[in-house]
Amino acid sequence: MHAAVANYYIPTFFGTSMPAGVDAKTLETSTTDKAKVIETLQASIAHARTAVAGMADADLDKTGKFFGGREVTYRVMIIGAAEHSHEHLGQLIAYARVNGVTPPWSKSE
Repeated sequence: MHAAVANYYIPTFFGTSMPAGVDAKTLETSTTDKAKVIETLQASIAHARTAVAGMADADLDKTGKFFGGREVTYRVMIIGAAEHSHEHLGQLIAYARVNGVTPPWSKSE
């Protein structure tokens, strides 16, 4: 749910509104139901993709305030969103392996 919040929240820095009914302050703790978590994460990824795909190439060099008040380009914001997701994916992979779970893409056929 943390990753879903980021997928909804980061695009607000470059002008994309949060979808109706999504509250970044409460979303992270709103459910632990596995199916709902998966549904929410998938919807948040679609939201972020749509926000980025809808941006004109020229807008990538526009600047705005990002976390900590730093002035960065929209391009840096998008890369930051991708880095955030990959950071947490790495944590999940490590957690799975420590608990004896092999990620599906690592299984031999």
